Amino acid sequence: MSYDSQIAQREIDVIVDELSKTADVTGDVVEFGCYAGDTSVILAREMQNRPDKWLWLYDSFEGLPEKTAADQSAAGWRFKAGELKASPEQVLHKFKKYQLPDPVIKQGWFNELDADADLPEKISFALLDGDFYDSIRVSLVLVLPKLQSGAKIIVHDYRNAQLPGSAKAVNEFLAAHPELNFRLRAGLAIIDV
Repeated sequence: MSYDSQIAQREIDVIVDELSKTADVTGDVVEFGCYAGDTSVILAREMQNRPDKWLWLYDSFEGLPEKTAADQSAAGWRFKAGELKASPEQVLHKFKKYQLPDPVIKQGWFNELDADADLPEKISFALLDGDFYDSIRVSLVLVLPKLQSGAKIIVHDYRNAQLPGSAKAVNEFLAAHPELNFRLRAGLAIIDV
């Protein structure tokens, strides 16, 4: 099965491998920053043998927000407010195309989400692809209390010079939570709970 993904194949391979390591961890799978659903479809396909787990997708569906000072980079001229805009209908169309069960989709800016009302009670795997500092920081804060023992967080763009806010948010989060284990694979930040 081939996909038109915004993520490199080596990153997809890491995401699939790390997701497989959480198969026996209680909790659902969440993706913050699903865009048009390319990686969402990959996650759903890999979850097909685990009908007890749900896939939850979060996106503003309004494109990128405005950059903050933490996101400024001479290399990051491409990432402007409104870019990477998609719709929930585009995501659901891909799920139907690949005959996958519909995910739970929550539309809104991450800082508008309520952890109790909008997130699953327990999380086994979180893929964070919010691109910017505030999006990654807020996502980390939202998922942390829901993560179960053995859960994993993967943060995309940790090594992307065009998106320095992603690494800044992760580094601050890790400094505040030294009990968590951190490693890099294919430029992805992986946090083990």
